[in-house]
Amino acid sequence: MELRSSARFPIVVAASFAAAMLILAATDARAQNDISGEWANLLHEDINHRNDALGGGPRIGEYTGLPINDAARARADAWDAALWTLPERQTIFAPAQYWARGGGGMRIQKVVDDDTQRLIAYKIYRAAAGAGITRMIWMDGREHPPEFAAHTWQGFSTGYWEGAMLTVKTTHVKEGYIQRNGVPSSDRATITDHIVRHGNVLTIVSIVDDPVYLEEPFIRSTNWIENQQQELAGVISESVDEIPGRDRGFVPHHLPGTNTWLKDAAREFGIPEDALRGGRETTYPEYRPTK
Repeated sequence: MELRSSARFPIVVAASFAAAMLILAATDARAQNDISGEWANLLHEDINHRNDALGGGPRIGEYTGLPINDAARARADAWDAALWTLPERQTIFAPAQYWARGGGGMRIQKVVDDDTQRLIAYKIYRAAAGAGITRMIWMDGREHPPEFAAHTWQGFSTGYWEGAMLTVKTTHVKEGYIQRNGVPSSDRATITDHIVRHGNVLTIVSIVDDPVYLEEPFIRSTNWIENQQQELAGVISESVDEIPGRDRGFVPHHLPGTNTWLKDAAREFGIPEDALRGGRETTYPEYRPTK
């Protein structure tokens, strides 16, 4: 009996090993890194910029830490928050250049092929203050559209795995912003997102490359925490006439040299005006001793 049992043992082990290999072959190992789920936005990065109740939002003329050039600075200096009262702008959700920073929760869903169960895309829905937007990250190897294709608020995104990290490339974005005080981003910008899941925490590192308004790539991170109890609202926003009596076609703005709010941040925070103006040099620690 012992000899017969011993003789069968290698066969049983081999059969078990073969079965395990078949299971692994039928299961995509990348599922371990699945980013799908319900995610709540953590606001500890730049909370004074992102939470109006706690920090009031970024001040006019405050461009610290932004590698912007003169063209971007001029656009931001001319910006007026009353732009958001225009009917055509009231229901715009955060553009791709700012998509991970805006408030509100996020749902990430898998889109799979019914027959093969292969992952086709991740479908992301963001909602806040009655506005919402859906973003697709295509995972099936498709090419980006030609340069002349239409641009949208969320652009065209494709993703691929680098180990446990999902890297997403986004092109074809509309002109948007990288900060909520008028710092612009052009329609030639491209965005690279690196998305990593650690248990119930999701980290998104976004890199914006913009040949029009940035002197070098702009990098920032955003963290999310899993929240299976959250319920995201649908899109209920509608445009209204917030400020009646305006001339038709009027666009709120400040002509060069007329924006009297640009120096407020320097007085409030005690930061040198030059440092507040942004630019590549001001983003590095070596800049501080010079002021």
